[in-house]
Amino acid sequence: MSTKKRILFIAQEMSPYLELSDYAAMVNKMAIKSNEAGLEVRVIMPRFGIINERRHRLHEVVRLSGINIVIDGDDYPLIIKVASLPNARLQVYFLDNEDYFKRKTVFADENDQFFDDNAARAVFFCKGALETVKKFGWPPDVIHCSGWMTSLIPMYLKTAYKKEPVFANSKIVYSLLPNTFKEKLGTTFVKKATISNQIKEKDMELFKEGTNTALNRGAAKYADAVVLAADKLEKKVVDEVKAEKGKIILPFKKDNEDLSDYLGLYNQLLGK
Repeated sequence: MSTKKRILFIAQEMSPYLELSDYAAMVNKMAIKSNEAGLEVRVIMPRFGIINERRHRLHEVVRLSGINIVIDGDDYPLIIKVASLPNARLQVYFLDNEDYFKRKTVFADENDQFFDDNAARAVFFCKGALETVKKFGWPPDVIHCSGWMTSLIPMYLKTAYKKEPVFANSKIVYSLLPNTFKEKLGTTFVKKATISNQIKEKDMELFKEGTNTALNRGAAKYADAVVLAADKLEKKVVDEVKAEKGKIILPFKKDNEDLSDYLGLYNQLLGK
C-alpha cells in the first residue's frame, strides 16, 4: 500500500486542456511540482465542450460509471473521463454531462450572454467531484480548489460530506482569484446547491447573492487555507480572510515561479 500523501486538485481550468486565464498554467505547474515532490496527485476538472477529446486522448472510465447527481430533485448522469497529463505521470479526470458540458462555449454563449444554468452547472461539478472521489476510494490529504466553479466544495466538505470516511482527514485550500463575471447565478442558486437535511440555510449565507464575490467569500470562509493568487483581488474579501483567526494564508508573490511556497503550504497542512 502506498504511504505517499495525497493531493487532489479540483480546478475549472488547467493547461493544456483549457486556458481561460494565466492560472491554468499555474494549476499545471502545481500538479507537476507536487508529483515530483513525492505526493500522489490527481486532478479533477469539467469536460467543457471546447476541450478536444481526440487531441488530449480522453477516454471514459467505465468502472466509475453509474453515478447520478441530484439537483433540485432531478437526476443527472455523471460521465467520467480520464487523460494522462503530458510529461507527467498523473491522471486528470474530466466530469461530463450531456445537459451541462457539451456546448462549445464555456460560461457564455456566442453573443456573450451568461448561461442561465451556470448555477446548476457549478453545483453539478462540485457535487460530482466529491462523488467521484468517493467512488475512487482514494482519501485525499489535501484538496486544492481553484476557480469559482469549485467554490461550493469547501462548504460541502465541512457540512454534508464531513462524515464521509474518504474525507475524514482532508485539509482544504482555496485559491482566491480575481472576479471573472458580473452576473448573478439567480434566485434559485441556494435551492439548487442545497443537499436535503444536511445543509442549513445559515451554511449558505455567504453564497446566497450568487455573485462572483459571494462565491469567493463563501469558499474562503470554509477553507482551511487561502491562497491569494493574484496581486489585485477584491479588498473586502481579502480583509475578511485576513481577519479570520486560525486561517492559513499564502500571500501573492510575483516571483513564486518555483512554487516552493505552495509546497510549504501543503507540508504545513500535512503536519510536516
